[in-house]
Amino acid sequence: MDIETFIQAHYQSRKQTNSLKWDALKERYQDDTLLPLWVADTEFSVPQTVQQALSERIAHGIFGYSIVPETYFSAYAGWQARHEQTAFQAEWLEFTTGVVQALYDLIACFTQEKDQILIQTPVYYPFFNAIKDQNRELICSPLKATAEGYQMDLENFEQLLKANEVKLFILCSPHNPVGRVWTKEELTAVLKLCHQYHVRVIADEIHSDLILSDHHFVSAVTVAQELDILEEVIVCNAPSKTFNLATLLNAHIWLPGERTHQHYRCWCQAHRQTEYSSLGQLAALTAYQTGDEWLEGFLQVVETNYQTVKQRLAEAIPEIGVADLQGSYLLWLDLRGWISEDQVKEYIQEKAGLAIDFGEWFSPETKGFIRINLGTHPATIDLAIDRLIAVNQQAFKEETINVL
Repeated sequence: MDIETFIQAHYQSRKQTNSLKWDALKERYQDDTLLPLWVADTEFSVPQTVQQALSERIAHGIFGYSIVPETYFSAYAGWQARHEQTAFQAEWLEFTTGVVQALYDLIACFTQEKDQILIQTPVYYPFFNAIKDQNRELICSPLKATAEGYQMDLENFEQLLKANEVKLFILCSPHNPVGRVWTKEELTAVLKLCHQYHVRVIADEIHSDLILSDHHFVSAVTVAQELDILEEVIVCNAPSKTFNLATLLNAHIWLPGERTHQHYRCWCQAHRQTEYSSLGQLAALTAYQTGDEWLEGFLQVVETNYQTVKQRLAEAIPEIGVADLQGSYLLWLDLRGWISEDQVKEYIQEKAGLAIDFGEWFSPETKGFIRINLGTHPATIDLAIDRLIAVNQQAFKEETINVL
């Protein structure tokens, strides 16, 4: 599906639809006139096949207790084989309402209070919350910003494992917010270190379908299989980012290790008695069966928006650093060469009128960065860049006047 056809068929205004991104601006930013580029969901409707399947199910009119259809597992395995080349096995799978909920549950299941949990910063801020809210100790291994892009600092990572008693490592793959798609070699190196120091790994792979250009996603499970450490690795993912299905509350936990899986099931018997969303499962099943062309169109939108930001900023405000976006529709910008860290809210929110995710939400060390959402109409991205350029030009005029 070409980009114009995709946009014409699927772009929707979300104003006044109880959208968190569009209708909670006053609450979150104290200004409901901002152009929203925060919140990791999109302005694109799901595939028509998904809408039709949900309409037919709703017309039935009964939403009692349901079981998971057997076709879900084959559809999901087929999707994994086509898009991620992952040898998924149905017996690994447990359902949950979302990946963030999964992180809370898995931390509760596999660690105790005061246990140390390691993350690589900057990173999706619910990682911090899931650790701190449950009275675990946070250990941070910062990523390295290099001329070739962000890299894992494996030397620092191992030093932290040596110096502490880390029980769990939460891997973000692809990484949010820096947009890296980790290579097989990088994943192998970090999983080997975790195995050496007896650290369990939870891999948040929710953006695994959203891979740009010539990059290739490799699941932590694929690497764990080759290293023969399946008992030590758990994967979380969902169709929510791929197909814009977040509030249908259907996500996956892969537990490929038999003992690990049994431990989780025992924990759930005491702590997690939840029915899951039959509509969410139907939407995902249908998307996995029929959503290949839809995803192709959506990724073209993301790639177009990324190239727009990169090219226009390079021409107009080259002082802004644009991260190499390899996976996800979330772009990481370094504003520190353009404005001071303390000017970000003034320039981005107050002058440009943009609602974004601030860098310090992802790490105290990344104040001066912002994350913007590219999962929207290209005209919205152009408008956002127009506003940044206008702010930059006005700042230049004011500086010139002050000099004179």
